[in-house]
Amino acid sequence: MSPIDRRLITHMNWGLVGFTGLLFLFGVANLYSASGVRMEDGIVVSTFYQKQLLWGLMGLGGMVFFMLFDYRHMKSLALPLFIITMILLAAIPVFGKVVYGARRWLPLGFMNLQPSEVAKIAILIMGARFLSRSREPLGWKGLFEVLALGGLPAGFIVMQPDLGTTLLLLMLLGGITLFHGVQPGVLKTCLVVVPSMLPLAWFRLHDYQKQRIMTFLDPGNDPLGAGYHIIQSQIAIGSGQLWGKGFLGGTQSQLRFLPEKHTDFALAVLGEEWGFIGCVLLVVLFCLFLLSIFNTARDAKDRFGSYLTVGVFFYFFWQILINMGMVMGLMPVVGVPLPFISYGGSATLVNFCLIGLVLNVSMRRFMFKTS
Repeated sequence: MSPIDRRLITHMNWGLVGFTGLLFLFGVANLYSASGVRMEDGIVVSTFYQKQLLWGLMGLGGMVFFMLFDYRHMKSLALPLFIITMILLAAIPVFGKVVYGARRWLPLGFMNLQPSEVAKIAILIMGARFLSRSREPLGWKGLFEVLALGGLPAGFIVMQPDLGTTLLLLMLLGGITLFHGVQPGVLKTCLVVVPSMLPLAWFRLHDYQKQRIMTFLDPGNDPLGAGYHIIQSQIAIGSGQLWGKGFLGGTQSQLRFLPEKHTDFALAVLGEEWGFIGCVLLVVLFCLFLLSIFNTARDAKDRFGSYLTVGVFFYFFWQILINMGMVMGLMPVVGVPLPFISYGGSATLVNFCLIGLVLNVSMRRFMFKTS
């Protein structure tokens, strides 16, 4: 191994590798339990956890791939990737597969591809490239250019409909933008105008999205319908108390009272079986995970690498915050999974690829001077 290769390995963020591995294994174990159904002759476990392991192996391959090349070369790939993503999103209304009333997936025979997951990487790289061009805080012109950059894919995704991913994309881009800096006058105006326009967004929501907000305000208004998810989730988490009911010991999940227990509400399964202590340990693990990403952003030696890493930080931060909030009834249900804990092939693959990007930046932070 050459000296430069040894330095790449030495400078890798090994803490992030460890925290990512622990989160994924924690998620697979929780998914094993979430896949179980208690029958008269014992517990029958479905294959969700096996599929998640397979996606995890594919994700490791994607992570290694994103580590191999110098991330600075991605500047030249940002626009082609963005164009390909827009083509995939535009193909959804024509060729998309409908699942649970939403048209979000493109059938590829051996798998279903969710272009909105690819859009997260495309927006991240394109936003980092755009914002790294200058050190100056954004004025109105620059801010509108950023909004146009995020608005194009967001417009396609919100029509699928997928409000959760749409908000996540915009908040990811917004996080990078705030990290870059916005002129004080522009920021103050936005802080006044944007909240005042939120009530108008109510009339652009689908009926089921309005119902989710009303259910968030009063889940008991429709306990057997729209409020069922939140109520059962709160029952599951609350019944876990301090130490939980033990692995495979949950009643809400094993007796099928808890819907979507392997995807959006995987945290409720964990809370029921491992209690308050288990949830606290998971939050601590996520905090260490996010801190490792932030440290890489702080140590990056160029703006493009720093913005890439900050984008990954906000990508995971918002998902963790929103999912935990909606599972506990503190936020409306918007269909955002919990990274590495919820089941999802495309999401798992994207998660590992983004971790590969962060590791790429950390490995090469010694190779050139600050710019």
